[in-house]
Amino acid sequence: MPETRHGHFHWNELNTWNVEEASGFYATTLGWDYERFPMADGGDYVVCMSAGEPVAGIFQIRAGMGLDDVPDHWFAYIAVDDVDARLEGVEAGGGAILREPFDVPGVGRFSIVRDRVGAVVGWITPAPSE
Repeated sequence: MPETRHGHFHWNELNTWNVEEASGFYATTLGWDYERFPMADGGDYVVCMSAGEPVAGIFQIRAGMGLDDVPDHWFAYIAVDDVDARLEGVEAGGGAILREPFDVPGVGRFSIVRDRVGAVVGWITPAPSE
């Protein structure tokens, strides 16, 4: 994972309905390799590797997730020092919390927010490096 700095973009993730087609495109055009990690709710999370370093992720959108009208898209995560503490100011700042904080073991604590102009972004407090 990239170095963690509060307020910096930390991770980018392709949310797609077709992981195989998407990963094939980036393998052909950018030379990416992939590592797959099983997810608790089924399927795999795909980490995109460039020259042996993780550079992005690929997440499988599936029916039943409430995303039926959402097209394939890249989604960004910003590193924050404390997700829970930072969320306290979201509504006062004119935004909304779209997904309450949740933990991904070994990765970090996440939340999804919408800013005051309607843009959606993920916030992550990365897990401590081992």
